[in-house]
Amino acid sequence: MAQSSSASAATHTVRGACPHDCPDTCALEVTVSDGRVVKVAGAADHPPTAGVLCTKVAFYPERIHHPDRLLYPQRRVGAKGPGARFERISWQEALAAIAERFRRIATEHGAEAIVPYSYAGNSGLLGYGSMDRRFFHRLGASQLDRTICASAGAMGYRGTIGASVGFDVENVVDARLIIIWGSNSVVSNLHFWRLAQEAKRRGARLIAIDPCRTATADKCDQHIALLPGTDSALAFGLMHVLIRDDLLDHAYIARHTLGFDALRERTLTFTPARVAEICGINEAEVEQLAHDYGSIGPAAIRTNYGINRTAGGGMALRAVSCLPALTGAWRHPAGGVLLSSSGNYPVDTAALERPDLMPAPTPRMINMSTIGHDLLRAQPPIKALFVYNSNPLAIAPDSAEVVRGFARDDLFTVVHELFQTDTADYADILLPATSHMEQLDIHKSYGHLHIQVNQPAIAALGEALPNTELFRRLAREMGFSESCFADSDDDLCRQAFDWDDPRMSGLSWETLKIAGHARLNLPRGAAPFAEGGFPTPSGKCEFYSQTMAGEGVDPLPDFIAPREWRQSPLASEFPLALISPPARNFLNTSFANSARFLAQEKSPAVHLHPADAAARGILDDAPVRIFNRRGEFHARAVVSDRVRPGVAMATSIWWRKLSPDGRNCNEVTSQALTDMGGGATFYDCLVEVARRVA
Repeated sequence: MAQSSSASAATHTVRGACPHDCPDTCALEVTVSDGRVVKVAGAADHPPTAGVLCTKVAFYPERIHHPDRLLYPQRRVGAKGPGARFERISWQEALAAIAERFRRIATEHGAEAIVPYSYAGNSGLLGYGSMDRRFFHRLGASQLDRTICASAGAMGYRGTIGASVGFDVENVVDARLIIIWGSNSVVSNLHFWRLAQEAKRRGARLIAIDPCRTATADKCDQHIALLPGTDSALAFGLMHVLIRDDLLDHAYIARHTLGFDALRERTLTFTPARVAEICGINEAEVEQLAHDYGSIGPAAIRTNYGINRTAGGGMALRAVSCLPALTGAWRHPAGGVLLSSSGNYPVDTAALERPDLMPAPTPRMINMSTIGHDLLRAQPPIKALFVYNSNPLAIAPDSAEVVRGFARDDLFTVVHELFQTDTADYADILLPATSHMEQLDIHKSYGHLHIQVNQPAIAALGEALPNTELFRRLAREMGFSESCFADSDDDLCRQAFDWDDPRMSGLSWETLKIAGHARLNLPRGAAPFAEGGFPTPSGKCEFYSQTMAGEGVDPLPDFIAPREWRQSPLASEFPLALISPPARNFLNTSFANSARFLAQEKSPAVHLHPADAAARGILDDAPVRIFNRRGEFHARAVVSDRVRPGVAMATSIWWRKLSPDGRNCNEVTSQALTDMGGGATFYDCLVEVARRVA
């Protein structure tokens, strides 16, 4: 709806889409009055959203019109770091300064000395990766391996299933068993939770698997509180019991799977007793969960990326994704497993990003999860960073190294942002970014099957620019003459998908611009793998993956223990396993500078089981320090049995500058990488917690 029929000339409603890194990708109705966003509501006619928004997005006008919005280009004057000061400059001055420095670095050190750093601060296809990728490809800059959230789990899941696909989430209302594995759906997947609740009203049993008793676990029929990093062991325990007690669909296994005999052999040592010991749970819980899964159907597993943030994170998703093929759960529309639905969308990544613009040989790859290490030690050295859609000073692991890297006097840093974040304090040039309500974009989702258009609701505030226009202008300043740098945002949206793909049948950019959203042309109420047809090389669910063997990974799933856990020598010094899931009112570091949400979160907190708190003489609400050999941060203690013994939970991610001690939980996390995909291991982290004199 471009404008409501009853609206005055000054008030109208615009179709939008939430750009944040969340599986729900809600459709928005944005009410604008006199050039200001005054209300944001969920679109009632969008089935996944159904008129409901999370609290964070419902208060979006406060974010759009926040008094601290960056509105003009600026140049740093004085020292880098907290308290950095900037002076206003023109866009032409900013672009000229960036282009001059990039040319000099490319001449003196090679273009690979320039590194883009971005992630999903904006998940729209244009905002996430389009004109920016074209620019850095043409420049010959280092490539960025965007691993920090999902790469390990995505690789492990694809090794079994073949792509980021699974059951259609709209069918889950008909499930009779729903296992929510490593996901706090009430907080981070609200619209799936709405469907799970409907299934529960129809008689479904809900089970949460999570080290903490989350808001989601509270509302489930059962909560299994395993130790962090032991998910694949639990999956193997379930497989052991399913095979031992013949709770299998032999016909499905024979026709639609590959490598069952080898998998069965590997499961033999994962007895319920051994698995219970590894996971820190009861043997009876393993037996009962396996029998529930093998006998109650349709059975759906909704998992998320929390379980891929440990040393064996890829194998964890690989093991979990084997389960539905053993029991034939895929035969049912409401059965199977879902990690991400993003693989259903025929995105034309090559058209958006133009990798053909890269020089030969292909420039080196820098892993975003090890940016601290690479800023200090990469060869050839990194001489320039261009940061957008991310806040690495707060979100990257091992913060102390990240800070040291960004503080280098010889590092030229450009930051394109809405606010002066922790990272922006280290910028040489600071550029104002538009919010999604000031720019055009098109969205896929990783939690449902709808495409959405985000129309700009208001004119850009101040002199803010979207990523696309920024890199268009910078390409001109650099003298790049390729015609692709003249593509408009409308052109980019038209290039974003393969519109000839059968899944796009009946859809076009022109019709979507009017409708605002539409479902992919995939049948409703269908079971995607009832008759096999997995998007793997064999067309089967691959318990044994020759593709993974070719990539140097064990072709069978396995349990890979955390590097830092209770059986490590390190545990004698640092006995608590730290996890740092999102605070309810933050999304990574987005919204973490909102006065409303800061007041609700109060201050950084670390949750401890009463037994662990008592052993350390720690009382509820007491000031504590959380530390290991990498560093420490301060928080207040929350003593509660919502956290299992042996685990500390620090709600995240606080801006460092808004934390009492100028640090956050990533002061103690590690730059060690996952078993596959080069992912971050945030939840593979041993610490100690001690009282602190306030």
